[in-house]
Amino acid sequence: MSKIKVAALQLALSDDIDANIAEVSKLVREAAGKGAQVILPPELFEGHYFCRVEDEGLFARAKPTAEHKAVLAMQTLASELKVHIPTSFFEADGPHHYNSLAMIDPEGKVAGVYRKTHIPDGPGYEEKFYFRPGNTGFKVWPAEGTTVGVGICWDQWYPETARAMMLMGAEVLFYPTAIGNEPHDPDLDTSRLWRRAMIGHAVSNVVPVVASNRIGTETGPDGGSAHFYGHSFICDERGDMLAEFGATETGVLVAELDITLAKRHRAAFGFFRDRRPELYGRLTQDI
Repeated sequence: MSKIKVAALQLALSDDIDANIAEVSKLVREAAGKGAQVILPPELFEGHYFCRVEDEGLFARAKPTAEHKAVLAMQTLASELKVHIPTSFFEADGPHHYNSLAMIDPEGKVAGVYRKTHIPDGPGYEEKFYFRPGNTGFKVWPAEGTTVGVGICWDQWYPETARAMMLMGAEVLFYPTAIGNEPHDPDLDTSRLWRRAMIGHAVSNVVPVVASNRIGTETGPDGGSAHFYGHSFICDERGDMLAEFGATETGVLVAELDITLAKRHRAAFGFFRDRRPELYGRLTQDI
């Protein structure tokens, strides 16, 4: 049987990139020590989630892939520990800016870059001010005898993202995230919706899912703040939890996934056998 150990990291982040890299690196080492082969930090772990406000000065944080501190640090760490680290970062490409992810392999090389496809725009999550919609298309990569797909935060709400990566051969789905309270509706707790959406992808695609989120309250220079609710998890192809955190824990989740068994279950369910793509044209039309 083909098995793989995966990990999700959960932690609070400061607005100091060097301090954050150090804290993430500690958790990566812990995960690797527990046998994890693919280790997922949260989205944009380089600093506070800056998209809460629109501030043109924050564009200075973006760097090209080959120059970004977070990417460079994870490359060194991946090479040392011989692990894969999907690394989220704020990318500058000439005059353009993206919410991106570098897939770093055990040799410390960037196997490819995925640019976030779906860009949210709402109170507390004003990402369209900073990021262009991704132009890479969805991406999957080989890892330890299997194939992994990675979507970034808002991507995880879209069944099309998960299904597209599955049709490209993904056998595990990873989602780095930065999500918390909803400023427009303080009574709305999306943490349960967030988990249900991804568990739904696991069930409807018969695929394990790994989700990593930050925790804690981050206060900006304007005095405003955002609270992040954690609840990182790893579930199997049935949507059953293998490992999960609540709203406050800092640490590492590790689980072993049986890729061969999941593949067998996927075939038995027939979801991909019974697809009718000739009837799905409406999905690619504008509303």
